[in-house]
Amino acid sequence: MPSDTQGAYRALPPTPAGALDEASFVERARARLSEVYGPRTEEILRRLLTLVSHHRGAIDPTPRPLWSERDQWLITYGDTLLDGERAPLEVLDAFLDERLGDTFSGVHVLPFFPWSSDDGFSVIHYREVNPDLGDWQHIRGLAAKRDLMVDLVINHVSRESLWFVDYLSGNQPGRDYFIEMDPDSDVSQVTRPRNTPLLVPVATRRGRRHVWATFSEDQIDLNFANPDVLLEFVGIMLHYVEQGARMIRLDAIAFLWKELGTSCIHLPQTHAIVRLLRAILDFVAPGTLLITETNVPHGENMSYFGLERLESPDDTPDEAHLIYQFTLPPLLVHTLTSGDATTLAAWARTLPALPAGCSYFNFTASHDGIGVRALEGLLPQHEVDILLELMRRFGGYVSMKANPDGEDSPYEINITYFDALKGSRRGPDAWQVERFLCSQNLLLALQGIPGLYLHSLTATLNDHVGVERSGHLRAINRRHWQREELDELIDSRSTPTREAFLSLKRRLALRAGEPCFHPEAPQFVLDTPPGLFAIQRGPLPDGRRLLAIYNISDKRQPLEVAELADGQWRDVLKEGQPWSPRPEERDILRPYRSLWLVQTPE
Repeated sequence: MPSDTQGAYRALPPTPAGALDEASFVERARARLSEVYGPRTEEILRRLLTLVSHHRGAIDPTPRPLWSERDQWLITYGDTLLDGERAPLEVLDAFLDERLGDTFSGVHVLPFFPWSSDDGFSVIHYREVNPDLGDWQHIRGLAAKRDLMVDLVINHVSRESLWFVDYLSGNQPGRDYFIEMDPDSDVSQVTRPRNTPLLVPVATRRGRRHVWATFSEDQIDLNFANPDVLLEFVGIMLHYVEQGARMIRLDAIAFLWKELGTSCIHLPQTHAIVRLLRAILDFVAPGTLLITETNVPHGENMSYFGLERLESPDDTPDEAHLIYQFTLPPLLVHTLTSGDATTLAAWARTLPALPAGCSYFNFTASHDGIGVRALEGLLPQHEVDILLELMRRFGGYVSMKANPDGEDSPYEINITYFDALKGSRRGPDAWQVERFLCSQNLLLALQGIPGLYLHSLTATLNDHVGVERSGHLRAINRRHWQREELDELIDSRSTPTREAFLSLKRRLALRAGEPCFHPEAPQFVLDTPPGLFAIQRGPLPDGRRLLAIYNISDKRQPLEVAELADGQWRDVLKEGQPWSPRPEERDILRPYRSLWLVQTPE
């Protein structure tokens, strides 16, 4: 491969971490605690400093660069791959080594702790590894070879946890870890992500009580008004860093702080706690990343960068390093099934230029469904309704949430991303593989860091058997692969799994060597007809720039991209060969095809 596709132009070096010295850390910690706990700040600060000091000696404080174009992540459960003999985490490690090598810089292993429901997100014990998956040695082994993302399931805990047993019996420490409410309390203003009751009845030694449960009766919300809970989770987070975690994912963080009379989402105290956790990481392990999981409309999601608090362009953001780009999954499905990129292009133009140290985590599929709240304000309701009905036709389901008016509304689509793209609005067609690969190729070019779900890498079909067996709609996209079966599909000719796996592996390798895909390289949306979507990444300081062009329709599209007439281009996907349209298809892009064209300085 020619050197100009391998990052020879290091115009954007890896982004440095922002380390905090002790004095700066103490100042920030005091300020954040004051926002949350007021007059109790100094007492809590002393306890926090003791806790941080205890863990700091076990963690390497050497700052690590935040990211570069080589950062790309795989998302998977610890038991997605099984062989019936080895621990699932060992099977995963072997699959990464044998099949993917250095394709991914990091792996997000979804909650690998003992759990009681929700496939890991009802945690029973935060400092243990589920023995059905493996042990801490397996986790440390994964982290030794590649970056590791670990979930801090911070909003709620399993009702089978020892903390909740303490609450029920009236013993410390868990006695004051939960939020007890009068069942007649007015909670109508509370934002709900589910349509289950918010207040769950439980039998305690003190009699029948009702506790706050945002997500399910098995996921009991924790009371962060009690600083003991905060300190508990600081210790848990630092324990994960000690085990090798490079990125901490704050699960369901938007709902952390509760205050009757408010929506109980995105409250100032929640943001203050996120900023405190960021300060702790910047002090103890600079370069360890904090990512917030907030499946909400785009503007609300953006608030977790904390950009509105910056007083000048030179200020450094101090909240999340990364936010999930929740708008992308449903908007891409809408775009590729309608064959019209108008809304996608308009949305992408609204994305602000982020300061150094902030970036998007771009994804199309994950262990959850395809959230639809992010489409609020982007698509008219009739377009959303068309999308939902189409996903039902393609074998998916629609989960609902409760609204303050007592009505339910759609919250997420439950479907694999491969089957979400099995056709257009006219119905299923022969373009499923090409349409799906177009979605993933587009994802890889966008400004930010890409994350690919393992079931996207394998083009997994809807798992209706899993739904019937578990009774949970999200199981449709959480299939367990037998390693032998998956290997056979990858090695067999003419299977969607093989085509998707090999195509994406190759595209990821090319992406990692292209400096225009640095997360902080500029992005510009180009003017194109509705059947095309095109962006420019760069120019970099040395003048290098890249055009990523996509036919998002099932029709041949004219290559009406004005920038193509400006100079000579090389085709990244053909190992840097000079690019020119094929004579027989001059100025035409075939259905669902994509181009990555780079222009280097003379």
